[in-house]
Amino acid sequence: MKTSGYGLLACLPMLASLLQACGTPPAPPQAPPPKIGTAKALQGDVAIWKEWVGALDGMVNAQIRAQVTGYLIKRNYQEGDKVKKGQMLYEIDPRTFKAAVEQARATLAQHQAILTAAELDLARIQKLLPEKAVSVRDRDNAIGREASAAAEVMAAKAALDKAELDLAFTRIASPIEGIAGISQAQLGDLVGPNSSSSVLTTVSQIDPIRAYVPLNEQEYIALSRRNISEIKNPNEGNSNLPELPIHLVLADGSTYPERGKFFFTDRQIDQHTGTIQVGLLFPNPDGLLRPGQFARLKAPIHQAHQAILVPQRAMQQMQNVYQVAVVKPDHTIDVRAVIPGDTIGRHWVIIKEGVQPGEEIVVEGLQKVRPGMKVEPGPVIIEAPEFAEKPAGPRG
Repeated sequence: MKTSGYGLLACLPMLASLLQACGTPPAPPQAPPPKIGTAKALQGDVAIWKEWVGALDGMVNAQIRAQVTGYLIKRNYQEGDKVKKGQMLYEIDPRTFKAAVEQARATLAQHQAILTAAELDLARIQKLLPEKAVSVRDRDNAIGREASAAAEVMAAKAALDKAELDLAFTRIASPIEGIAGISQAQLGDLVGPNSSSSVLTTVSQIDPIRAYVPLNEQEYIALSRRNISEIKNPNEGNSNLPELPIHLVLADGSTYPERGKFFFTDRQIDQHTGTIQVGLLFPNPDGLLRPGQFARLKAPIHQAHQAILVPQRAMQQMQNVYQVAVVKPDHTIDVRAVIPGDTIGRHWVIIKEGVQPGEEIVVEGLQKVRPGMKVEPGPVIIEAPEFAEKPAGPRG
């Protein structure tokens, strides 16, 4: 049976609908731009801080030693207590030394009696000499005996002084006011200058307390030059470094409330380490700081004028190149190479080149972004740096 042309034409719309139903599906909707966190690049005058690691030590550390040999019979202080200058700390058995003093006194009395007899004999001979009842030889012998007796008296006095001094050394006092340490000798120990227990304890003066830090040569030269140019009356002590407020960070991360200052500089630079030892002083009225304590010290060594700051976590390092991702006004990403400078606090870093103040910097979602990518930025709260209201020193 033949199909008419009219029937074929009638089937064309149906075939077109079938072909359309079996064709390529429509493209899926485009994914939204990724959400990222941003913070603005800031600009202002900021202090540049330098940190050092050191240790604390007493202003004076007096080692309490036994100067005579004897048995320790008494300890008159509590370990760790504050002691005053002249306070009795230990006592050594004094009986042997008291006997030595009495013997020395007896010897002195004996020689003084001999001297008295020699003086009387000499006086008698000198009276008889004009009458030629005695010879000149007798007079000379009497003078010699009197001089020898006088010398023996002097020696006996010195021996008595030594015996009394040894007796006084049996009562061991603190030469300074400070904190007394743990006793290194126990009651009943035989102590003395040549024994293993010659150092009985240590008393440390801790108000003020010292801190020691090593400065490298560049730091030392820069600070010394600043002191010469700015400070006409340097700190007390023999330091030629400027009077900066030194902050002390304790082991628990808290900052000690009192500020320190440079106190002295060592006489030479250590050729092995290239550093010079510097001493600092901190008030310590409550005794919180103790010798041997770990110390992290920092000071504002100069000020950067109108520095551009970005958050530290915005920085990416690719080999030796540092980069930040900048969100342009059209919400696209521009990855730029930058030159970083000093770190400001824990969150910010100075950018010397590559970023302008006010630009949006990516700080969260860095792994999501690529150059030219469209993003959806949102602000991230970061602790702001402390901007200086007044110049604090040379501008960097």
